[in-house]
Amino acid sequence: MRPTTRNRIVPALAIVLLCAACTSGGSTSPAPSTATATGGAAIEGTFQQVVRQVLPAVVRIATDRALGSGVVFDDRGDIVTNAHVLAGAETVQVSPATGGSPLTGRLLGVYPPDDLAVIQVRGAAPPPARFADSSKLAVGQIVLAMGNPLGLTGSVTEGIVSAVGRTVSEPASPSSPGTTIADAVQTSAAINPGNSGGALVDTSGQVVGIPTMAATDPELGGGAAPGIGFAIPSNTVTDIAGQIVRDGKVTDSRRAALGIAVETVVGPDGRPAGAGVVRVDPGGPADKAGIKAGDVITAVGGTPVADTGSLAAVLAKSKPGDTVPVQITRAGKTSTVRATLGQLAGG
Repeated sequence: MRPTTRNRIVPALAIVLLCAACTSGGSTSPAPSTATATGGAAIEGTFQQVVRQVLPAVVRIATDRALGSGVVFDDRGDIVTNAHVLAGAETVQVSPATGGSPLTGRLLGVYPPDDLAVIQVRGAAPPPARFADSSKLAVGQIVLAMGNPLGLTGSVTEGIVSAVGRTVSEPASPSSPGTTIADAVQTSAAINPGNSGGALVDTSGQVVGIPTMAATDPELGGGAAPGIGFAIPSNTVTDIAGQIVRDGKVTDSRRAALGIAVETVVGPDGRPAGAGVVRVDPGGPADKAGIKAGDVITAVGGTPVADTGSLAAVLAKSKPGDTVPVQITRAGKTSTVRATLGQLAGG
């Protein structure tokens, strides 16, 4: 906020407050009503009850490369977290967010496309959390984010569900291959490094999502944009983690794919100009549609594709079996083919 703006707002605010305190008889402002005080106490009591109920199921994950959070998934000691928390890790230590001795964890399975992983601990695990049906989430619901931001064990922040059904991409980095999350839950609850893999909880004490990333603002030098965080919806979490626990891998990703490997193509002006096809899987959706290595994909389903991230976002919103128009450029000529999307491989 600019100083000039602040100088205008503060006096106006002060005037409003002073006027609200005045009456014709010069009496002071009335004390808060009993109903207001009671309502505030009820909300406070609800928050405290939820924290007592859920925080024991939230753990601190420390690897030889990073710190993060996790949520106890079941009574076998399986813990779900973000895949990027465990990226490149050789050792994993798990500690209850409420305190206690660390337990040794081992990786049970990982699925980077949804940024999810499951580890299992040896020893007495904390009680499992309860997971909600995230399809019933509504904008405006109060939520609490629980985890270990910046290594501060057992921290809780409060906010609301700001939006549902977001498609957000995390760029590749040394600690993450990058991923695109479909149906992400946007929240105003503060999410900081170390919150990854923790719990986003509703006021009934059920996990509605796994916090995974915060928006960044270029005007802040790439720093986190306050009040804009994203969580993987609980329905995705229970589906993917459940498959890993049951089968040791993901067997049904429910994510659409073209069966290609791509890279971002840069145009003459130095800007991204599409997703260049590097490899086509034989017999895959792209191969059947006539797409070849060297083609540049510039739109899918009528949505422009400027780079690999935007292509991933379009596919994340689609379903296996959908037939979509794919606009390609080949040898300087633009054409459109129709492709029936396949399913992204599990693993």
